[in-house]
Amino acid sequence: MAETAVQRAYAVLTSEDEGRVCRDIPESACNAQPENFMRHVISLAATKLGDGLIDPKLVLAWLMGALGAPVYLIGFLVPIREAGALLPQLFIAARIRSLPQRKWVWAGGSLVQGAAVTGIGLAALTLEGAAAGWAIVGLLAVFALARSACSVSYKDVLGKTVSKSTRGTATGTAGSLASAGVLAFGLLLGAGILPKNVEVIAVVLFVAGGLWIAAAGVFTTLKEEPGATEGGGNPFRVAIAQFGLLRTDGQLVRFIVVRALLIATALAPPYLLALAGAAEESGGLGGLGLFLIASSAAAILGGYVWGRASDRSSRKVLIAAGLLAALAFVLAVLLDRTGGEIDKAGWVLPALLFLLQLAYQGVRLARATHLTDMAGRDSRAAYTALSNTIIGVLLLAGAGVGFLASAFGEAAVLALFAAMCVAASVVALGLEEVQKE
Repeated sequence: MAETAVQRAYAVLTSEDEGRVCRDIPESACNAQPENFMRHVISLAATKLGDGLIDPKLVLAWLMGALGAPVYLIGFLVPIREAGALLPQLFIAARIRSLPQRKWVWAGGSLVQGAAVTGIGLAALTLEGAAAGWAIVGLLAVFALARSACSVSYKDVLGKTVSKSTRGTATGTAGSLASAGVLAFGLLLGAGILPKNVEVIAVVLFVAGGLWIAAAGVFTTLKEEPGATEGGGNPFRVAIAQFGLLRTDGQLVRFIVVRALLIATALAPPYLLALAGAAEESGGLGGLGLFLIASSAAAILGGYVWGRASDRSSRKVLIAAGLLAALAFVLAVLLDRTGGEIDKAGWVLPALLFLLQLAYQGVRLARATHLTDMAGRDSRAAYTALSNTIIGVLLLAGAGVGFLASAFGEAAVLALFAAMCVAASVVALGLEEVQKE
């Protein structure tokens, strides 16, 4: 890639004033800013595309059903994928901090994720029933553990290699590019151009695995300056010390409360989709493809826009995203109260899923940008690990919401989620504007 092309793409995407371009990064990293920015975009776009292609809530769940795996194993997918990537972080952050350059951790984790996803594809072609289910669940656990290392290291590398004023743009642009690929996959699948069979999904998994491996190679070329290595001692002792941050940093506590309330946006899709009944009834393209299209379209629209907005005020994005999600939940509850009469064509629930996923994209981008910008250069890894571990525990506890749905119905759960999102927006009003000079 020619240097002039990189600089031109960087200028188009960021439109940065010269005075802001090297804010909060080492002076030596300033000259490499355009190249580092584009390497982040490429690496992140590849892994985010891989995420969309293996989506545990849709693609892997369908695959396990097609292979005849027990239903209870299918229920393990989302908790393992989400909580498994978050819970270990508090205990590995100290080890990662002992490395002056953390890009190697991210690259190694991406390689392991690629290998695990490739293994899932092989399991799909060679195993059936419970054996296939356990193999997929086990490989997904490996995938999640590798992802936890990537999550801890990424924000620290991002903070050292990309200016504060363009970090949200980098992650948002990558998300939009990846979502375009997932949207194309959803269209091909929903229209029947790609048949929904095990062999096709296995090939898609091989492609996704290759994307993670390629991303690892690109990430190693980042020009990362060595960082602070304090706190690289005994992981458990450092973990306990990091919990002490909750007593000394009120803004961190408020941020974690906001993020905890907004996990409703991550937990909600299965309950929203349950209102649709059988997915095959939700429109002419077929259930799996249609909901992939809705999710991808939201990510495409939200990725760059939310990213740019987060660079200006991640606090305001968190507030807006919470209110948008609450709106989607309230409309879904009202739809349920009508008995679904206004959704005979099958497009209203996918449209509400679009709104929900649009809000979820805002939450994801704003929380990442806010945490990166609120933490000092040498404390990002600790802040990231602490907040992610707490959220991981809450995600596991969120599985209990299913009992509420069984007792009172999906609409009651969605009403609870609406209240959580409104509360999150109210609490977020007290967050500081961390993007200010």
